[in-house]
Amino acid sequence: MTEMSDSGPVEDEDFLEQLQPDDTLIDRGVDDVLDEGYTAPENWSALQGFGNTPAEMRQGETLEQRVAQEEPEVVREEGPWNPDNEDREVGGRRAGRLVDARSDGEVFGTDVGIDGGAASAEEAAMHIIEPEDDEDE
Repeated sequence: MTEMSDSGPVEDEDFLEQLQPDDTLIDRGVDDVLDEGYTAPENWSALQGFGNTPAEMRQGETLEQRVAQEEPEVVREEGPWNPDNEDREVGGRRAGRLVDARSDGEVFGTDVGIDGGAASAEEAAMHIIEPEDDEDE
C-alpha cells in the first residue's frame, strides 16, 4: 500500500507551470516559452472525418473515401537478391547433430552425423559452410 506524502495534496498549478528555457535543456530560440507559436496540423483528425453523425453512419462511406483514408505500408529497402547460389551464406551439405565439445564459451559446434535421420526443423535448417582461404592474409 502506498503512503501519502507529508507535503499535502498536489496542486493543479504545479502541472500547468511552463518551464522557462533556462530550466530546460531544449533551446527553441525564444526567451519566453509562451512566445513560441503553434502550428496546427494540416490534415483533419479522424474525429472530424466522415461518419460521425447518425445521417452519415446510415449513408455509409464510398469506396473512394475509404481508399483515401488508407495509409500505405512502409516497405523497407533491401539490397538486391543474389540469384547466384554460390555466393549465398548457405552451405551445400546438410549438417547433422551439433554438439558443443568444448565448454570454453566459443560459438562453435562439432558435427557428429545425422541422428537416425529424424532431424527437427531447426537441425534440418543447419548447413555446413566450408571455410574459404582468404587471399588477403
